Amino acid sequence: MQKRYTEQHEWIEMSQDDKIGTIGITSYAAKELGDVVYIELPQVKLAVKKGDSMGAVESVKSASDILTPVSGTIVETNSILEEKPATVNKGPESDGWIAKIELDDKGELDDLMDAKAYESFTEESDSS
Repeated sequence: MQKRYTEQHEWIEMSQDDKIGTIGITSYAAKELGDVVYIELPQVKLAVKKGDSMGAVESVKSASDILTPVSGTIVETNSILEEKPATVNKGPESDGWIAKIELDDKGELDDLMDAKAYESFTEESDSS
């Protein structure tokens, strides 16, 4: 399944077995934040609802909450980010993923944007 995106600049990509979603911040968000200096990761086994804060990203420019794009339970976090938060800048949509979640309702993915819609959304944001 292709990545899905939120208006708050998070992404989620489902595993091949369609059970676990990997969550991160988008390249657009990483660029806007600038150099990331700290990431607060969520707790494993944390139950979250769509839109809940599950962590935070701090950069030289600002701090921003990481919101979960779907409801579920956090099953893994990217512990590399605790020692190397700049990994988010280098690969926000690959090695810089934040957490993995077991979804409560896969139907929530339908509310998110596909890559083309997200690209249009960010272009509109840049022009306003």
